[in-house]
Amino acid sequence: MSTPTFPAGTFTPAPGRGRVGRMLFVHARTEALLTLRNSEQILLTLLIPVVLLVGLTVVHVFDLPEPRVDSVAPRVFALAVMSSAFTGQAIALGFDRRYGVLKRLAATALPRWLLVTGRALAGLVVVAVQLVVLGVLAAVLGWSPAPAGLAWALLLAVLGTLSFGALGVLLGGALKAEVVLGLANIVWFVLLLGGGIIVPPDSMPGVLGDITALLPSGALTDGMHTALVDGGVPGWSVFVVLAGWGAVATVVATRTTKLS
Repeated sequence: MSTPTFPAGTFTPAPGRGRVGRMLFVHARTEALLTLRNSEQILLTLLIPVVLLVGLTVVHVFDLPEPRVDSVAPRVFALAVMSSAFTGQAIALGFDRRYGVLKRLAATALPRWLLVTGRALAGLVVVAVQLVVLGVLAAVLGWSPAPAGLAWALLLAVLGTLSFGALGVLLGGALKAEVVLGLANIVWFVLLLGGGIIVPPDSMPGVLGDITALLPSGALTDGMHTALVDGGVPGWSVFVVLAGWGAVATVVATRTTKLS
């Protein structure tokens, strides 16, 4: 009879849930890495904003004050937040439901609030990576933001990520994956062109500009522009619009999100 490798009693079973902080860290890290490794997500969340940042700065599609990059950068930052937090989140959640990922995670020791919090933290990490890459590229192109507005821009990025993330969960948690894929991209394209990101609300005719200012994309872009270009404090309406959309989407999503 062979001698045991380890003496009896070396390992003592200790079943039970792990530490909350550790579980949250691992879950958030896994979600962030899965997003950053996905080529389609990288195209949507990074490559397209990079192309727009360079293209709108170099090519005179429409008139902007010089240096053009100062006006382009806040708009591209807002687009990056929307792309990652809304479109990317909705598509990822839709296909996670389709392939039974949520069911499997729900059957583990991870509580539901931690699953949501982990996704939110992962979204913030991805947005942070986006903004760092875009900020460095914008600086190479000659971007010179107003120092006084950097803290406000960071706050808006966090609030915008949470607000668009809630909208992404609302969409991705209620519809079939194929529907989510098509609808999320359509909404992204509509908001890009008519949601205040490329064309500012004050350049739109009549009531259309007022409506655009009430959209989360329009509010985020306007706030980013005020903070980074003017160096001022974004108006209270910017925060109200972003928080309002996020709060309503969160309430509705808690009632409509399905595990499969």
